[in-house]
Amino acid sequence: MVSYKELGLVNTKELFAKAIEGKYAIPAFNFNNLEQMQAIVQACVETKSPVILQVSAGARKYANQTLLRYMAQGAVEYAKELGFNVPIVLHLDHGDSFELCKSCIDFGFSSVMIDGSHLPYDENVALTKRVVEYAHLHDVSVEGELGVLAGVEDEVVAEHHTYTRPEEVEDFVKKTGVDSLAISIGTSHGANKFRPEQCTLDANGVLVPPPLRFDILEEIEKRIPGFPIVLHGSSSVPQDQVAIINKYGGNMKNAIGIPEDQLRKAATSAVCKINIDSDGRIAMTATVREVLANNPMEFDPRKYLGPARDNLKELYKHKIIDVLGSVNRG
Repeated sequence: MVSYKELGLVNTKELFAKAIEGKYAIPAFNFNNLEQMQAIVQACVETKSPVILQVSAGARKYANQTLLRYMAQGAVEYAKELGFNVPIVLHLDHGDSFELCKSCIDFGFSSVMIDGSHLPYDENVALTKRVVEYAHLHDVSVEGELGVLAGVEDEVVAEHHTYTRPEEVEDFVKKTGVDSLAISIGTSHGANKFRPEQCTLDANGVLVPPPLRFDILEEIEKRIPGFPIVLHGSSSVPQDQVAIINKYGGNMKNAIGIPEDQLRKAATSAVCKINIDSDGRIAMTATVREVLANNPMEFDPRKYLGPARDNLKELYKHKIIDVLGSVNRG
């Protein structure tokens, strides 16, 4: 077993407490490879923001659990080399079993999510409590979930969303002992978060998605005041990047995300962790497509992954400064 503390990582407890008090959210950026990790660390060092390096079960299989451990340790040392030792969390996103969460804890993760939201309520409580009991033995923080987000993210698939029921949150937190709670208030996984018919047209003919259910969030805050809340599926799907993908051979139709002003509003509440994955994928893909289309003889991965990394870094800096508000909080 490897403790995350040996790798220089931190858990989320102190970070979340500071975020709630300071009315900002910690970025939770998903990564699968070296370039994504470089972009995340560079962006967070340049903005002096704490960060959650987030890994899905699918990404863990792709990258290999042993390599991930050393990549996380490398991220800590890389931040120091760049000049600022930002707090870094290594977090399992959407863990679906006790065994997976235990394995991640044993391999140096400092935070895990156990997602039992698809289970009947009592089974979700029992599974989450079991993970919490093991994680807390090793000072690892745990995120649970109530409510279901629609969409597709790696191996997480749901046809419809189910809003979190505020009347359940107090009981769930008390019985499970979780350190944070992911809720469903209208965000969604993937790049196509809403169907066109769910949206309205603004004066410029742009599709505007339905607003987030801040009334549900406010009711949850009343029932568990000061408790860390998490938003999944919070990519905004930048239309300029989608346009580049489509210009250079892509086919992203009706890609609609969460408006950034709504995420900024959420970040001033008890929402202290906001997950962003699809935006990063879109930014990287847009650059790779553009570089290869304009340089059809190119075959050196560094020549297209390097620019993709740089574009991703700028996207993340924008999120930190203009959306999450975590700049200079590291």
